[in-house]
Amino acid sequence: MKILCISDERDTLVYSDRVKSRFNDIDLVLSAGDLDLDYYGFIVSALNKPLLFVFGNHNLENITDYRREYADTFGGPSIHPEQIKSYGATYVGGKVIRVGNLIIAGLGGSMKYNDGQNQFTETGMFLFALRLLPALIFNRIFHGRYVDILLTHAAPWGIQDGDDRPHRGFKAFLWFMRAFKPKYLIHGHIHLYDINAVRFARYGRTTVVNAYEHVVIDTEASDERAEH
Repeated sequence: MKILCISDERDTLVYSDRVKSRFNDIDLVLSAGDLDLDYYGFIVSALNKPLLFVFGNHNLENITDYRREYADTFGGPSIHPEQIKSYGATYVGGKVIRVGNLIIAGLGGSMKYNDGQNQFTETGMFLFALRLLPALIFNRIFHGRYVDILLTHAAPWGIQDGDDRPHRGFKAFLWFMRAFKPKYLIHGHIHLYDINAVRFARYGRTTVVNAYEHVVIDTEASDERAEH
C-alpha cells in the first residue's frame, strides 16, 4: 500500500491543481497533525482516498469536535460521538482502526511545555497509550499482530526529536515500539528545512518516519524508500 504522509506545513506539491496526477497511485493519506481541516478536505476531494489524522499542538480550533475534555476551554460543546469525520477525514487519536489490511493506531499531541491543549507529560502520554491496549490485544488474537502503523505528532524520545522541551520526544513511544512492534511510527512536529535531511530511522523492528510537509512510503516495499 502506498501512503502519503503529511504534517505541520501545507506543501505546495500537495496543495496544487496537479495533486491528482502527482499522487495518482496513493492508497491512503496519514496526517501527523498541525494542519487545518480544510487542507484535509482538499486532499480527500482531489485524491478520493481515506485520510486519517491526529492533532498536534497547533491548529486546535476543531479539537472540541473530537475531544470532549477540551469543550469548556474552547467555549463550545463537543459534537455527538457518531460524528467522527470532518471534511472527509477521520480522527484516529486514541483509537485503533483498520484500513484495508492495515491496522493503524493514533497518539497525537506534544510534550507539555505550557498550559496549551493536547500536551502531555511523559506519564500522561503513557496513560493515553494504554487506552489502545484492549484493541491491540484483540488484533493480536484475531489478526496475528497488534498494529502496523503508529501515527503520532511528537517523535519518540531520542529519535528525530528536538533538544528543547516543546520538541522533546516521548519515552512512551519507545515502550510502544518494543511492546507492539509496529512496522512504522509516523510523526511530525520536527520541521525539516534541508531537502537532504534524513527522514528515516530504525528502532527495533520499527521504521520511524518524519512526515514534515510530505513523504510517500510503500508498506509492501522490501526496503525503506521515500519519495518527496
